[in-house]
Amino acid sequence: MARGENPILVEVWRGGAVESRHRGAAVVMDSDGNAVLAWGDGGAPVFPRSAIKPVQALALLETGAAQRFGVSAAELALASSSHNGEDAHVDAVHAWLARMGLGDDALECGAHAPYLGAADAAMRAAGRTPTRAHNNCSGKHAGMLAAALAMGADPHGYSRADHPVQRRVRDILSEMSGHDHARAEMGIDGCGIPTYAAPLASLARAMAHLADPRRLAPARADAVARIRRAVAAHPHMVAGTGRFCTQIMAAAGEAILVKTGAEGVYAAALPGRGLGIALKIDDGATRASECAMASLLLHLAPGVAVDALGAYARKPLANWAGTRVGEVRAAPGWPN
Repeated sequence: MARGENPILVEVWRGGAVESRHRGAAVVMDSDGNAVLAWGDGGAPVFPRSAIKPVQALALLETGAAQRFGVSAAELALASSSHNGEDAHVDAVHAWLARMGLGDDALECGAHAPYLGAADAAMRAAGRTPTRAHNNCSGKHAGMLAAALAMGADPHGYSRADHPVQRRVRDILSEMSGHDHARAEMGIDGCGIPTYAAPLASLARAMAHLADPRRLAPARADAVARIRRAVAAHPHMVAGTGRFCTQIMAAAGEAILVKTGAEGVYAAALPGRGLGIALKIDDGATRASECAMASLLLHLAPGVAVDALGAYARKPLANWAGTRVGEVRAAPGWPN
């Protein structure tokens, strides 16, 4: 391995030969900030993208917005989501906005087609076009609008880095991760929200605090527990039909909280062990990040959601005729 290169975590096999290899880094932390396991460069800054949403959702609870607007557990899961744009997701966003006296136009995330092909086809067959509520981040944005209103801030421009809501979220990220996000390189996520490049290990530490909130202030520890219960009770709201996050949490219950991010990022919390996990695939491939996270979860949480995780840890490749021609699987010896 060349100096500075991350290790190969995932291989793609076709027949009896390796066709592709995916390098990456992964870190497992406890809430004291100790690296329990690590592969590759866990100190390299990465944009966590949507993998950090369950931590961002703490602002919804800590500002009093959830109580003021009667946010349900399903809506709290939706605030942590990257959803498919299925009817259940879109209808929930509309209902939430309506309680706040707002419409789709208040969302600053832009519109895109539903991720789920069947939902997109049904929408177009009905002669409808995608709205901002179909955006996979619309639940997070509804939560940020609620926080703005609860804080007494102008909801317009809530996605700007200098808005009180984004400053509050940035402070929460800093406190949970142990990394000063005010000094971090800032980018803009696909939905328009600021995203901060921070060490992969700091993302794992934030997730460790979700897994083990005993060192947090009582109010924040309570908020963490509510988020964990919400996503475990409503995994469909976190992603949707056929999605990794939903399938794993539906099988694992409260034993695993897992969240995808764009460009090959994944994060997870293991409450039973008090551990947080973060990984990043160098080339941004989702097929590799799902395989790597599944393999790591099987290693760290034996006996939990074995069938669901196993389907991703060794995922078959099929050709257009449906014939199995290979598989995506963890590299030899990893993560043992």
